[in-house]
Amino acid sequence: MTKTQITQLSYDIIGCAIKVHKELGPGLLESVYEMCLAYELKEKGFIVNQQISTKINYGKIEIETPLKIDLLVNDTVIIEIKTVESLLPVHQAQLMIYMKILRKPQGLLINFYTDNISKSMIPLVNEYFTKLPE
Repeated sequence: MTKTQITQLSYDIIGCAIKVHKELGPGLLESVYEMCLAYELKEKGFIVNQQISTKINYGKIEIETPLKIDLLVNDTVIIEIKTVESLLPVHQAQLMIYMKILRKPQGLLINFYTDNISKSMIPLVNEYFTKLPE
């Protein structure tokens, strides 16, 4: 994929998140927003994986961890869903490590406990993104 394609994919994901937020509003559990967002994305034809278990390579072993990725769209963009009063640096760090572990170029940190998804959402990219063609 190219940077442009990933950026477009992210815009499409954000559009779906806005639709879910307008329909449901703030105040529900993360799992509810996750299910609804996954539904919207699938309706648009995207490939969506939910609650993906992560493995970590440590030394010479591979460790199955209890860490779960909320959503992975088109095997490219990781979505971490929150329902918190305010996003903290630890939430960004969590998403960045998921992106590193799974070697994905972009992540979206989406907080549904807000009045405006597009203003509170945090897009993150890493070295895998910077190496992609335009």
